[in-house]
Amino acid sequence: MFKLNPHATILLLSIVAVASAACEAHYGGKVSAASQDETPSRIATTPTRPQPDLSGRTRLGDASFYAKEFAGREMADGSKMDPYGDNAASKTLPLGTRARVTNMDNGQSAVVTIQDRGPYVKGRIVDLSPSTAQRIGITEDNGVAKVRVTPISVPLPDGSTKLGTEKPDSKP
Repeated sequence: MFKLNPHATILLLSIVAVASAACEAHYGGKVSAASQDETPSRIATTPTRPQPDLSGRTRLGDASFYAKEFAGREMADGSKMDPYGDNAASKTLPLGTRARVTNMDNGQSAVVTIQDRGPYVKGRIVDLSPSTAQRIGITEDNGVAKVRVTPISVPLPDGSTKLGTEKPDSKP
């Protein structure tokens, strides 16, 4: 018959106890408050979605435009992407926001409606329909431009609308 050294038995039981406690904690078991406070969590968390920005503040960043293959595809608000429309995408501006997008290099601007989510490229704050991008001087050759996005009106969760820093009737 197989006989274990008493020290090996204690070591084996300790390993089993620690492993089962870790599994219990990971799968929803109780963990003491002391162990959570003393040891930071090393479990990767899913990135959270950016919270909607209801402030109406102006923001600066890069703009790009929708690729041709997105024409006709459904956007976040349920409408179809119109390459000739004023539709745009923002990660943080609420859907339905009207905003003026101004190319910082040439001063050309256009009013857009946020109807989609994105762009998902670091530093980019807005994706524009191809016709809007062209109107403010973003072409396939340059592809991206520094822009100022100034909200005109921002829909709020309670159904009301907040005016942004841009006046609704102001000219570029």
